[in-house]
Amino acid sequence: MPPTPAPRDATVQSVDRAVSLLQALARRRSAGLTELATDVGIHKSTVFRLLATLEARGLVEQDGERGRYRLGQTVRWLAAGAAGGLDLTATARPVATDLAAEVGETVNVVVTDGHEVTTVDQVTGPAIVTSSDWVGRRGPLHATAAGKVFLAAMGPAELDRAVAADLPRYTEATITDAAALRADVAAVRRRGWAQVAEEHEVGLVVVAAPLQDATDAVVGALTVGGPSYRVNAETVPVLVEGLVAAAHRISWRLGHLKTG
Repeated sequence: MPPTPAPRDATVQSVDRAVSLLQALARRRSAGLTELATDVGIHKSTVFRLLATLEARGLVEQDGERGRYRLGQTVRWLAAGAAGGLDLTATARPVATDLAAEVGETVNVVVTDGHEVTTVDQVTGPAIVTSSDWVGRRGPLHATAAGKVFLAAMGPAELDRAVAADLPRYTEATITDAAALRADVAAVRRRGWAQVAEEHEVGLVVVAAPLQDATDAVVGALTVGGPSYRVNAETVPVLVEGLVAAAHRISWRLGHLKTG
């Protein structure tokens, strides 16, 4: 009998941690053992063993005089093979597909130009009633879950401009008051995810989480949405748990640092 295939999210802890170390080094350029252990949240003795293995394969180099580590020539060779950058849609699609099957609702990948949001990919869940096809459609920052994720990632000056702009009303639930929008965005920033309940479209509830790259920049948003009779106070906590976990997995694939 052939072996049972491993689940998509199965990982080998040592490999997972080694990748986190490489990401930390890419961010710092060079670092000591203590700095790296702090960055990735792993005990120094474990970090030392992992670095020794990476060094043996040329992925890490050590400055003998200072005892600091940096990325090795093998990483540069691997990076050359991946030249051309990451495609957000292609990177997110496998995880988005798994999430849609898990939660049974529509999952979207969304980007922004700083003024509006645009859905670039959509995976529908198995539910008979699903949300509309949003691929290619644009939406406002202030009335969408993805838009509020991007607002929460803005610096003070950029957020000031966004909040001071015209805030059209789409439904009775749309937030059009600047102070109220600021408070909502602050809550998104604190908890790490956003929710809109019929603020852009009557009957539609959506939750969203940020997608981050190696520089910590929010380069996209992952959303889960559905009709208000299914996506409600009872179901949102479960949806958010799956959403945030999926957004983290995509972010790691984009180079965002994984700790622990």
